[in-house]
Amino acid sequence: MKSKKVLVVGGGGRCHAIVDSLSRSPQVEKIYCAPGNAGIAQQAECVRIGVEDVEALVEFSTKNAIDLTVVGPEASLAVGIVDRFTEKGLRIFGPTRAAAQIESSKEFAKRLMAKYHIPTAAYEAFDDFESAWAYVKARPLPAVIKYDGLAAGKGVVVAESYEDAENALRDMLLDESFGKGRVVVEDFLAGPEFSFMCVVSGEKVYPLAMAQDHKRAYEGDKGPNTGGMGAYSPVPFVTPEVEEFALERIMRPTAKAMVAEGVPFVGVLYGGLILTEEGPKVIEFNARFGDPETEVVLPRLMSDIYELFDAAIEGRECATEWSEEALLGVVLASEGYPAGYKKGVRLEGLESVEGTIYHMGTAEREGAVVTSGGRVLMVVGRGKTLGEAREKALADIAKISCEGLFYRSDIGHKVLD
Repeated sequence: MKSKKVLVVGGGGRCHAIVDSLSRSPQVEKIYCAPGNAGIAQQAECVRIGVEDVEALVEFSTKNAIDLTVVGPEASLAVGIVDRFTEKGLRIFGPTRAAAQIESSKEFAKRLMAKYHIPTAAYEAFDDFESAWAYVKARPLPAVIKYDGLAAGKGVVVAESYEDAENALRDMLLDESFGKGRVVVEDFLAGPEFSFMCVVSGEKVYPLAMAQDHKRAYEGDKGPNTGGMGAYSPVPFVTPEVEEFALERIMRPTAKAMVAEGVPFVGVLYGGLILTEEGPKVIEFNARFGDPETEVVLPRLMSDIYELFDAAIEGRECATEWSEEALLGVVLASEGYPAGYKKGVRLEGLESVEGTIYHMGTAEREGAVVTSGGRVLMVVGRGKTLGEAREKALADIAKISCEGLFYRSDIGHKVLD
């Protein structure tokens, strides 16, 4: 029976996909989203509360007798939204601030993996420029340099030259572009990357469908790293053997390690993995749904997502059922992204799209939908094959009219072209 009231915290494409999935639950009667966006507003009641305004979110949940709050962005987790909601006796799906360190501190994650023998690249951590630069100069290239903190998906540089490495270290340690902090310098791992998200409840791990994200801004994986320009699911090169290794040697041991360290994890543990010659290894962990992978994974979930969230909070077993369909999503971004870009540009033709549109950075102005972020929309195509799904997504994009947007037409090229 539909009786549950749910609050989703966030406002991007990931949260639109969560709202969309919750709207299909036989248990959910009413969905709120804070702050939401123009697309989410078609499926949920949007509430003008910021994702880090924890006290206002607590007050709203109490006043409206919310049965479950689902946290989208890492920023909310990092300020301890789960801790505060739990203190107030409110049910919330997401990790505590201490458990979210697996994303908010690269060094915490690397130390955990080293201690519990979870496959990942060798690393060193630094807080001063000279030591870090001396270490990099003594090592072979490429070097992977990561800011040890939250940087909205932009705090990682794969330096192909010593000049690039020096610039990255200056940027993070001397110029403090992401704030004062440390860096982690890792050995470079070669191989195709894939995203493995699991709903975790202490030592219980419920695997979700695999996906592959595309981080670089331009065709052929060129240009700067972004929050993600597109994704697809399933991932053909992830064989059942690779998936079992990733689950049994990476995701389950990590969940157990968090319990052993006294910071049990409840929420979505995102494994950013790479298939090396020695098998899958961890590039990074995130403490929440990935964006844009969520937009191609959750539409494949045929079972009740509310039941899955509820089971994780209660620590009980829950089976998931997945569609065999292939999904491929392409992000439309504002020109200039991931650097500066224009906002408030009108979007037209959205109503003629046949597939699914997830709104990432949109707002409503005088009855029209306008751009309000770097990544604006994700258009998702479905098909029996990834090729068919991509054709449908690109055909739908051709129906959308908006000045100053760009997108990659080669999403899925590693397995399709």
